[in-house]
Amino acid sequence: MELFYYMVFGALGTVVAALEFSKSNKDRVNTSAAFNSFKNNYLLVYSLMMAGDWLQGPYVYYLYTTYGFGKGEIGQLFIAGFGSSMLFGTIVGSLADKQGRKRACVTYCITYILSCITKHSPQYKVLMVGRILGGIATSLLFSAFESWLVAEHFKRGFDQQWLSLTFSKAIFLGNGLVAILSGLFGNLLVDTLSLGPVSPFDAAAIFLAIGMAVILSSWTENYGDSSESKDLLTQFKGAAVTIASDEKIALLGAIQSLFEGSMYTFVFLWTPALSPNDEEIPHGFIFATFMLASMLGSSIASRLLARNSTRVESYMQIIFVISSASLLLPILTNFLVTPSKVKGGGITFAGCLQVLGFCTFEACVGIFWPSIMKMRSQYIPEEARSTIMNFFRIPLNIFVCIVLYNVNAFPITFMFGMCSIFLFVASILQRRLAAIGDKPKTEDWAMLKERDAEDEPLNAP
Repeated sequence: MELFYYMVFGALGTVVAALEFSKSNKDRVNTSAAFNSFKNNYLLVYSLMMAGDWLQGPYVYYLYTTYGFGKGEIGQLFIAGFGSSMLFGTIVGSLADKQGRKRACVTYCITYILSCITKHSPQYKVLMVGRILGGIATSLLFSAFESWLVAEHFKRGFDQQWLSLTFSKAIFLGNGLVAILSGLFGNLLVDTLSLGPVSPFDAAAIFLAIGMAVILSSWTENYGDSSESKDLLTQFKGAAVTIASDEKIALLGAIQSLFEGSMYTFVFLWTPALSPNDEEIPHGFIFATFMLASMLGSSIASRLLARNSTRVESYMQIIFVISSASLLLPILTNFLVTPSKVKGGGITFAGCLQVLGFCTFEACVGIFWPSIMKMRSQYIPEEARSTIMNFFRIPLNIFVCIVLYNVNAFPITFMFGMCSIFLFVASILQRRLAAIGDKPKTEDWAMLKERDAEDEPLNAP
């Protein structure tokens, strides 16, 4: 079956290269030298930040097992990370709007470096602190950097369409190329050089420190609502009112939670789905194949976003339907292909079919990230961007914690079916968003504040 992996990997690589080198003038956007310098600086920082994150992912579970912890204790550590992201991460992330997005990005670096340091200790309490710090850092990674980018982009007077270029390229590099290289580098440190499972965390800390130095030396500060009279609770209430009063923002939050919840569930399920009888599968190579599929998706997204005639709200309906269908494959193969009862061995024919489906899902993930970033830049008001984005992550983290806690209570086919349903619901909500989102408003926050001051009912236009 190794030939199968090489065929899939080679095919995806060929398509990605073809897409990148065959862009026509219609797919290209004329930009300025100032914007290109700004974009490249952000891409450098974002790639370093994602390298710090991707280096850790494949070795967290393995490191805990080398310290002698069982599945239950490791599950508690993972739940602590997602719970921390939901509780403390939301608060810290929301402070970015008031205290500054650049400071929040620096806080991400410091927090994640400290989390990496805790991995040197085999003590359960120390590792728990590390997971809590990691949860806070994750919230900052997926809110503070994007908030800084959007605010700085418009502050410098760049064209709105150019923002899509930065988004798509950031996903292509940070969630694709950097992920693949990080996996290979981590494998080099742990297996080839025999430096131990903690070495990728040390390497991650170094990349984060380098990124922090670039931020401190080249980024300027920007804020959301920096009003001195607003405390954190008032900020939370204002963000909640904005979400409840604007159907477009509420729909966007629901769509994001449904898709990301399914995506994180898929991360936990793909390994047991491909090796139900303890088959020997090349995890690293399959992971690299998934990341290459994600790069393919981001390349497709960059073409779609570069065209004024194509609306992101429209094509994302199709993407959600395709992603929903791709996660039905484990269920379909379970009915159509007679499952093997033989322990061990290589991947089965059903597993090969699922790999193709999972690659399709990962391509949808690659399209999703720059597309959701584009929609967030259109619909979420600048004054509370980080706060609202972290509100979106609350139901996501609750969902993932529930899945982790009950991962052994339901069969894998049930979990994939649930994710497929969620993705189909996301397509329905996306259709509604496309119908009402013809005229996106980014000034709704200011209008809501004026109405609040006049004690009028809060109804979004």
